[in-house]
Amino acid sequence: MLYLIPTVLAPETSQSVLSPQIKEVVSTTDYYFVENIRTARRCISDLKVGKVIDNLHFYEVHKDTSSDQIKKYLKEIPAGEPIGVMSEAGCPGVADPGALAVKVAHEMGIKVCPLVGPSSILLALMASGFSGQSFIFHGYLPIDKAQKLKAIRSLESAAMKQQTQIFMETPFRNNPFLDDLLATCNPSTLLCIACNVTGSDEFIQTKTIADWKKNKPDLHKKPTMFLMYA
Repeated sequence: MLYLIPTVLAPETSQSVLSPQIKEVVSTTDYYFVENIRTARRCISDLKVGKVIDNLHFYEVHKDTSSDQIKKYLKEIPAGEPIGVMSEAGCPGVADPGALAVKVAHEMGIKVCPLVGPSSILLALMASGFSGQSFIFHGYLPIDKAQKLKAIRSLESAAMKQQTQIFMETPFRNNPFLDDLLATCNPSTLLCIACNVTGSDEFIQTKTIADWKKNKPDLHKKPTMFLMYA
């Protein structure tokens, strides 16, 4: 069985946002495909299920990991052992390299079991007030300034067709990215900013571009989802 194990979005929230089922699975699992070994070890330790972290086996999966490497890892794991997949934050397999492990598991006839947990994408969408009938997650926009502005205009055009546009930026570039959004979009376009979702300082607000210009939040180094609707 390959379990897709959600992790926390904000530090020190495992006891409040992760379901009891996750603790049950982790308490019986010794083998993991993870995006970040250090984060996975910390998450398991925070669950306090009595596992000796140094006795666990972690296989790091990143954007350059191949299907053949995943298959090699799977063949090293003793038959019948449960396997966990963990993202660095939130639900694995969604905007996450762990999706490759899931793909290979299906090809090899291994049963896949997704567990319920926090997703910054869906939680931000739920709290935005925007359409949940038609939406698209774009991940990161281009770094190049000209290409980024072109992408923003394209997102706004799609938002005008009543399709919610969801995207993000590297946390240390959030503030200049917000400046680009405010300078490029129409004043009446709606923008939801969902920052540090599930954290003690969670900030989720929806305003027009014109209103955001009057009072810009400081998003520096804070995990943030941006959602656009018109």
